[in-house]
Amino acid sequence: MLRLEHLSAGYGAVRAVEDLSLDVPAGSVLALLGPNGAGKTSTIMAVMGHITIHCGRVLFEDRDITHEAAVMRPRLGIALVPEGRRLFSDLTVEENLTVGGYSCRAAHERINRARVYDLFPLLWERRRQVAGSMSGGEQQMLAMGRALMAEPRLLLVDELSLGLMPKMVDLCFAALERLRTGGLTIVLVEQSTARALEIAHGVCVLASGSVAFSGPAASALATPALFESFLGPQRKVME
Repeated sequence: MLRLEHLSAGYGAVRAVEDLSLDVPAGSVLALLGPNGAGKTSTIMAVMGHITIHCGRVLFEDRDITHEAAVMRPRLGIALVPEGRRLFSDLTVEENLTVGGYSCRAAHERINRARVYDLFPLLWERRRQVAGSMSGGEQQMLAMGRALMAEPRLLLVDELSLGLMPKMVDLCFAALERLRTGGLTIVLVEQSTARALEIAHGVCVLASGSVAFSGPAASALATPALFESFLGPQRKVME
């Protein structure tokens, strides 16, 4: 579904990712882990076309999209749930969902919205509420719903649990599990190592913009020293 080949990317002349290669099979969930500043967000921003790619390639379904304009990525089947949610705070829930579906045919909008409301019934109850007045957990649901309106085959999720209460974290991860079961391919950047590995098939740990570990999630769980070395003791799997 997604392949990065010797990717180097960053912000202007500053390289946040260096010689990064990874594969994400269709229908799988990849947990992209690492300490702050390791290049996790930069990696998914490179996939979305939002930062400068200095060398290497981004392949999506065997198509080279390295130099495709960012505005084209949702049309190709890639959607992003960004860190911090970045909703249109003055728009209602329904209006945010409508914006998320701009790249799809108008005939699909009602169907996609119904699917979002089925995944997050709370959004149906809040559909006329202004997004900026919602709780952090409700906003995260809306950010996920907005991305799903584009009918993605690849969903990039950046820091799903950041700043959320445990109950809302549970609801958001339950939604991810449903999407995974439905066959959606997901790349998950997540601060909670334990929660990420519960849902992931594979894991890639970054350190200073390069791959420090890559393999099945089960192998990562069996390598506690990995998390001590690259994520710090406060982020061990068994925390």
